[in-house]
Amino acid sequence: MSEQTAQEGTARTRRVVVVGAGMAGVQTAVALREQGFAGDVTVIGAEPHQPYDRPPLSKAVLLGKAEDSAFDLDFDSLGVDLRLGCEALGVRPGDRELDTEAGPVPYDVLVLATGAEPVTLPGTEGVPGVHLLRTLDDATRLRPVLARQHDIVVVGAGWIGAEFATAAREAGCAVTVVEAADRPLAGVLPAEVAAPMAGWYADSGAELRTGARVERVEPGAVVLADGTRLPADAVVVGIGARPATGWLAGSGIERGAFGEVVTDARLRASAPGVYAVGDCASFPSARYGERLLVHHWDNALQGPRTVAANILGETEAVYDPVPYFWSEQFGRFVQYAGHHAAADRLVWRGDPASPAWTVCWLRGDRLVALLAVGRPRDLAQGRRLIEAGRAMDPRALADPGRPLKDATAG
Repeated sequence: MSEQTAQEGTARTRRVVVVGAGMAGVQTAVALREQGFAGDVTVIGAEPHQPYDRPPLSKAVLLGKAEDSAFDLDFDSLGVDLRLGCEALGVRPGDRELDTEAGPVPYDVLVLATGAEPVTLPGTEGVPGVHLLRTLDDATRLRPVLARQHDIVVVGAGWIGAEFATAAREAGCAVTVVEAADRPLAGVLPAEVAAPMAGWYADSGAELRTGARVERVEPGAVVLADGTRLPADAVVVGIGARPATGWLAGSGIERGAFGEVVTDARLRASAPGVYAVGDCASFPSARYGERLLVHHWDNALQGPRTVAANILGETEAVYDPVPYFWSEQFGRFVQYAGHHAAADRLVWRGDPASPAWTVCWLRGDRLVALLAVGRPRDLAQGRRLIEAGRAMDPRALADPGRPLKDATAG
């Protein structure tokens, strides 16, 4: 057992401070209690709202079908000191103190769970009618925009852009989505997989413009680089997110190329007594042979259990999940499991022009990732096959009528 883990193993009656009151931060507190941690647990959140789940923001909350998406948790009964509306300003690992707007907070173990923040579109600061969609306040500001059925321009055809466009069309808005790349999800999926998804926009009544760079945003309009002027009562920017870690500058805690906290396989940061989890952290994956930075809900749910186990110190828990996420867009349920960067073969299951199909990625004869559209059984079985590292029969895999679990080799 490492010196750090041994030291933290005595932390049962000591102080764990969690920075971030989103899914990763809240689940860290829950996991600590579930695993028997008896010490003090403090969760510090920058937003004033009760901790809430983010996926409903682009769906039920945005459309006015729910007022919020607060977690159904009693923090008092959990023995968790919840401090909201309190922004973290810095960390002094040598003193084991967290600096906040309300003053320094001492800790024995610190968990960084500050998530990610949306990338803004340069030149849009202060322009009226420009929106992001990351927080409850963002969704609250956008809800009346949809209710008034405004003309909306969405910048970015990634996951959040597609989900927002879906909600806006459901609300009856005229929607134009502009994407600088030549296809939707260009930074996430290969061209042949993303290509069928381009048609989903037109099917829903939204206009998708690819290869369209934004020159500037003016009140009431988006001007493209080719001079095209798109009327816009509102502009929603969905061009990516980055780890919310700028406040760690000067702390000595190592950060990676994207600003994320660099952790080891046990989610420990470079400073003693500090862990990082969720969207703000990257971890080394032995399964995929590279460091992963995963900005998805399931990662924020699963990682805290590893953090809690390592804080208790009874075992050294390694974090190496099969990444998973889902998206509901244009009447389709899209699910992805794994990581396909190192794959050397792609296998289709079904016709991508149909309502339901799956794409599988193989490395050698091992399934490493799959994208399932309207085929949740494929996803569930495929995820288990990836976890097990089973060898697959590519010909059997390509038969959409054959269960994935029956497409193994041998």
